Amino acid sequence: MKTHFCIPVSQQLPDALGGRYVLYSVYLDGFLFCRVRYSQLHRWNEQLRRVFGNSLPPFPPKYYLAMTTSMADERRDQLEQYLQNLPMDPNVLRSDVFIDFVKQLQLVASQKIVLCQELLCYFGLFLIRFHKEGKLSVVKKMADFELPYVILQSSQVENCKVGLRKWYMDPSLDSMLMDCKAAVDLIYLQAIQDIEKEWAKPTQAQREKLTALQKEDNQTKFLELSREVQHYGCLQLDPCTCDYPEPGCLAVVSVGNNEISCRITLPDDQTQDVIFQMNRVKCWQVTFLGTLLDMDGPQRTLNQNLELRFQYSEDSHWQWFVIYTKQAFLLSSCLKKMISEKMVKLAAENPEMQIEVPEEGKSKRNHIQQSQWKNYSNFLPRKSKISIKVAENDCVFGTIKEEDL
Repeated sequence: MKTHFCIPVSQQLPDALGGRYVLYSVYLDGFLFCRVRYSQLHRWNEQLRRVFGNSLPPFPPKYYLAMTTSMADERRDQLEQYLQNLPMDPNVLRSDVFIDFVKQLQLVASQKIVLCQELLCYFGLFLIRFHKEGKLSVVKKMADFELPYVILQSSQVENCKVGLRKWYMDPSLDSMLMDCKAAVDLIYLQAIQDIEKEWAKPTQAQREKLTALQKEDNQTKFLELSREVQHYGCLQLDPCTCDYPEPGCLAVVSVGNNEISCRITLPDDQTQDVIFQMNRVKCWQVTFLGTLLDMDGPQRTLNQNLELRFQYSEDSHWQWFVIYTKQAFLLSSCLKKMISEKMVKLAAENPEMQIEVPEEGKSKRNHIQQSQWKNYSNFLPRKSKISIKVAENDCVFGTIKEEDL
């Protein structure tokens, strides 16, 4: 999965010898990932170069004299470019040197529920926010190398927990998990939750049958019927706005099953259901529209204004559609997941064609034209830089309680 690093904030702090050093706040997909010094990144880069040589992106050089403000800004920008370009090589992203630097903890959670090792790739850890009215929001999908405990403490989003959810967008892939009791338990519980939260929308007849099957605890039949339910297996975003059919329209977006489904509220309060098929999406990009310091509430947070725009074929011509949502990175990850699953299915249906699959550990050479799939996603950096203050004693490591998970 493509990762989006940025370094919007840095601060100077005193060291033990009376000097000063710069601490960089690294954000991943719009959320605080870590705070790190140049020297730490420099040592990491040296380790990577011993493995990958000159194939790595350029790393900003050391300065042996005091840096000016412009030099410090230039270094921050160069470090940001380095972190953005580094994961573009999947071999680097999967390397022990990369993963060990940030410590992978996903396997710990998976082993506690006795999930079959070969099925781990069908699940992922998510940062989930619970609202007072009983609703929930999936804030972000955690990358494999992120520390769940640390992300939970540093997210600066209230009422969040780390949740385990299935990580595939094609409902037919349920069939791959049916021989593992732990996996079936997980997707069964998620199906129940998605129906209760009205992410999946059964008809009245379907709801009655599902209720009866749930009382019987017939998980297999329940999941079989669930796959016939509208939006089953889809991820629903928080209410947002879009520019279709006119700018400023409210929208509820569900993504999955090879489509982007939007229920749009028009200016006259009428609703319109619009479905965008993924096989007609040419490309998309996420853009920072600006970053503000939100002083409301008990914590100071970075208020990220994001948009995701995608190019879509309609009536034989290409048109751009824009969705304004703080979950733009999550939406982008879902779109890329659907493309990846489509390519895997295409490779299975055409064994004589070798398709390059942009997934972890699944890379094959291709011998056919793939112009429609290449460079299908992009990330545009923030349009305005910010300057904020960070508390010197701000630490993500705290007492982690059982109820936090």
